Amino acid sequence: MFDFTGNLLTLAEDVGRHNAFDKLVGECLMSGRLPLHEHIVLLSGRASFELVQKALRSGVSILAAIGAPSSLAVNLAVASGMTLVGFLRERHFNVYSSPVRINARG
Repeated sequence: MFDFTGNLLTLAEDVGRHNAFDKLVGECLMSGRLPLHEHIVLLSGRASFELVQKALRSGVSILAAIGAPSSLAVNLAVASGMTLVGFLRERHFNVYSSPVRINARG
């Protein structure tokens, strides 16, 4: 999880990406950091519908994934106003919803 300036705030790992996300949210809950309106969560895999749901419930503004989002994930992100990024690489990425939160700096 990162803040909007790109600082790494916390990291959670697990064999399953859903468990890793649950650990992240649990740590934020226990430390009083919910909701996560001013945060970016980076997923090391793809963005599924269920992970977008979890991100919405925890207040995440930007959910970014190394892999592809599912079509249901995109639909939910669009309907909810969450910024969803997929295929994140060093120099390029795809924005699937609410691009207003993305500041493209050279």
